[in-house]
Amino acid sequence: MNTTEARTVGENRTTRERRRAREFEAFAAGAGGRLLHAATLLTGEPPGTAPAAEELLVAVLGRTYADWDRLHGEDPYEHARRELAARFAHSAWRYRRPRGGLLGRLPPRERLVLVLRHCEGVPEEQVAAGLGLPMERVRALCARAGATLRSRPPAARPASSRRAAEGAA
Repeated sequence: MNTTEARTVGENRTTRERRRAREFEAFAAGAGGRLLHAATLLTGEPPGTAPAAEELLVAVLGRTYADWDRLHGEDPYEHARRELAARFAHSAWRYRRPRGGLLGRLPPRERLVLVLRHCEGVPEEQVAAGLGLPMERVRALCARAGATLRSRPPAARPASSRRAAEGAA
């Protein structure tokens, strides 16, 4: 390969990398808020003060960017949502302690099923397949989560998050 061909190949690679970065930035700008909302619900943290959710989202977006060229027409949001669910499920033990969020009083698996089914609108069959659970188990987890949310009033927010919320107002 001569220097002219090498320069052309390098320029093509640079052009592709720029296009890839622009496409991903547009995706992240459009889907980041919705993914952060889902991550916040999953981690059980209050909105606005959700460092674990933000950390989870950064890891998911990093993986999605790494996989960007391999998506081949696949919906990038669907890919990111699956990655979010998988990462949360893999590290759910970190989120067992209630953190004062809307779904914080639910166990992690119930939170995951509820968020996927009702907040993200993922069909029951896909949730079951994605989590490796029978559909009956997904239904039971979803029903139990709903019953828990209906039966118990939300726990009082910890004093530290109350102070943070009051300081922001």
